[in-house]
Amino acid sequence: MIGGGKLTWRVDWPAKWKMLNVTVEPFGKDHASRGGSYDTGKRIVREIFDHEPPQPIVYEWIMLGQKGAMSSSSGVVVSISDMLKVVPPEVLRYLIMRTKPEKHIKFDPAQPLLTLVDEYERLNSNAEIEGLNKRVLELSHAKGICHTDIPFKHMTTIAQVAHGDFDKIMKIIGRAGYDTTNEKCIRELVTNVSNWLDMYAPPFAKFSVKDELPEETASLTDEQKAFLGAVSEIIENSGELTGEDYHNLVYSSKEAGSELNTKIAAKLSVDEVEINPKDMFKAIYTSVLGQQSGPKAGWFLSSIDQDFLAKRFSEAALYRP
Repeated sequence: MIGGGKLTWRVDWPAKWKMLNVTVEPFGKDHASRGGSYDTGKRIVREIFDHEPPQPIVYEWIMLGQKGAMSSSSGVVVSISDMLKVVPPEVLRYLIMRTKPEKHIKFDPAQPLLTLVDEYERLNSNAEIEGLNKRVLELSHAKGICHTDIPFKHMTTIAQVAHGDFDKIMKIIGRAGYDTTNEKCIRELVTNVSNWLDMYAPPFAKFSVKDELPEETASLTDEQKAFLGAVSEIIENSGELTGEDYHNLVYSSKEAGSELNTKIAAKLSVDEVEINPKDMFKAIYTSVLGQQSGPKAGWFLSSIDQDFLAKRFSEAALYRP
């Protein structure tokens, strides 16, 4: 623009205070140092623009995972838009609202992100929340922000079981008993989860359900195979099982006299058998994923078609290398 120009930073800032009638101004601690931008801005706005400086709110740095303080000059930086690719907006608002201005905001998009989301989801589902937490939660909400009742961590399991297929994801969500009416919000959550898995998830958080019986099944013991065979029979003769049902079923394997423990003993041709559920969980993950660990077992198993599980466990039980 002819005749236009740009003020230098130390003059531009107080000029905007005057033009916009700013009464409160948050800024990083670097601007609050003696002789810094706010100190000089106070004099400029009073002596040149005849306006009182705004009330300062000094905040600390945002710490980005293990990289340290965010700074454009050092290249340690992530934009709000990039943050929103992996975290629901209300969770990002919660991260900021829960942190006192004089404290570092710690944002780690890797495994700690799941802890942050879990914390928010617990508070958001607590109808009796009071005091500061209640106010922080209120400020985390905003008109137009989507929210579903599906935990972020559970969606990481569902999305991977469904190989990202949205129709399959919706079927699993419905089978798990979640509300499926707000498809827009579910799509947003799926996008967040998919981006997190692609961009930041640690290797141990990722998995893939194998289409064929994994070769790692050869490592299973006779006891583990008997367990899988017994579980297969129970699944075939059961109605729809929930995550809690699967969890309880596996742990019932250690209880003498339980249906599962009795079936395992019979398959091993013994009167009694002592079972360690941890080894049985390993058998489940090995036969389905080809690895000895995986996501929370209840959520994981309830996300998979029961007929598929019954067949896979039966194949693993009969497998002989």
